[in-house]
Amino acid sequence: MRSYVPNTPAEREEMLKAIGLESMDQLFADIPADLKLNRPLDLPAPMSEMELRDLMLGYVLQNDEGGLLFRGAGAYRHYIPSLIPQLISRSEFYTAYTPYQAEMSQGMLQSIFEWQTIICNLTGLEASNASVYDGATAAAESLLMLRDAKRKKKILYSAGLNPDVIATIKTYAHCIGVELAEIGLNADGVTDMDALKANLPDSAGYIAAQPNYYGCIENMDAIAETVHEAKSLLVSYVNPLSLGAIKRPGDYGADIAIGDAQPMGLPLNFGGPYVGFMAASGKLIRNLPGRIAGETVDAEGNRVYVLTLQAREQHIRREKAASNICSNQMLCAIMASMYACTMGPAGMKEVAEQNIAKSHYLANEMCKLPGIKLRYNTPFFNEFVVDTEKPAEEINEALKGFGIVGGLVLEDGGMLWCATEMNSKGDIDFLIDILNDILEGGNE
Repeated sequence: MRSYVPNTPAEREEMLKAIGLESMDQLFADIPADLKLNRPLDLPAPMSEMELRDLMLGYVLQNDEGGLLFRGAGAYRHYIPSLIPQLISRSEFYTAYTPYQAEMSQGMLQSIFEWQTIICNLTGLEASNASVYDGATAAAESLLMLRDAKRKKKILYSAGLNPDVIATIKTYAHCIGVELAEIGLNADGVTDMDALKANLPDSAGYIAAQPNYYGCIENMDAIAETVHEAKSLLVSYVNPLSLGAIKRPGDYGADIAIGDAQPMGLPLNFGGPYVGFMAASGKLIRNLPGRIAGETVDAEGNRVYVLTLQAREQHIRREKAASNICSNQMLCAIMASMYACTMGPAGMKEVAEQNIAKSHYLANEMCKLPGIKLRYNTPFFNEFVVDTEKPAEEINEALKGFGIVGGLVLEDGGMLWCATEMNSKGDIDFLIDILNDILEGGNE
């Protein structure tokens, strides 16, 4: 392997000659000289395949994945059944991509159809689309749905959404001329209902979080009733695993459900890629962005899959498109689909209940320690916030010495902790013992 460029020097000269040039410099003559590097790249000499493999393995071994993990904040470590990485390595799944020639992409269309069916079952809503990039993208696309459905440019969102989701919807809103208004949280860490009521009359809808970023479980029945009384639409950003234990969006009347399916069979992946989902009531199906796969029969009566309700302008007249989502996250969506089918309703319920039990055990034990107090006395799913007398950064730095990734330090100094089914009682008890030593000054 003498060169990473497959063409030999002789072949390059032949190609240059075919287009009437004598050198590579002539090929790039239109690029201003001050923009050219004018020196070799700072890269090692080409290596053999074995040498390159050893080099990359060395880089992998430098990654410190930590030991015990007690942090979530939008990306969660859950158990992944071993069949998922095994099956997803099959080439027909691993090369999943956009079905541009729909009639030739029956396997891909069926995968989308199955994904849509799973999302509809999970959320309790009537329609879903092909996967979108991630949860933040799904939230941003819901802005377009609200605007187009209600013909209003003011949209409300909860301060309890993940900050990264909020940043994304702000970017979209700026570009499409939508006015955003944040609805704050009350002292219990849930939606300020008075603020919500005051802002609803001239808004297209409200984007809520269930559970919210701080783990608190919202009263979605009350929120839905308030939003609908104002003739607005409700978007519910949900953790899909929580739906094994708490009400589905469709059951409390949400018009749109969105979220990130990362907890369903996807590893942390150092931050991505993940997969977003969107579902809506039947009356909003034409406002769903991207693709919707449907089932029908061909001329011979065979079951086939097709793309339905897809606006052509999303490919060829983008300036008039309701959404510019053209690709999908089908590889990740297939993994999430495999997870849902493997776990089934009973498995999803058990995982959700374990998340609730483990996180509450952690919170109860943690609050027995000196200088730690639970911030919100509100039911929570797998995350909660504590306030500490000792600076949170110092606590986390001390925990690192024991191979523990502690809670996320919030801007106001609080700590957002998380426990999932992957945290055993022994893990939690070990953390509590270490925390006790740290808080008592015994971390030297």
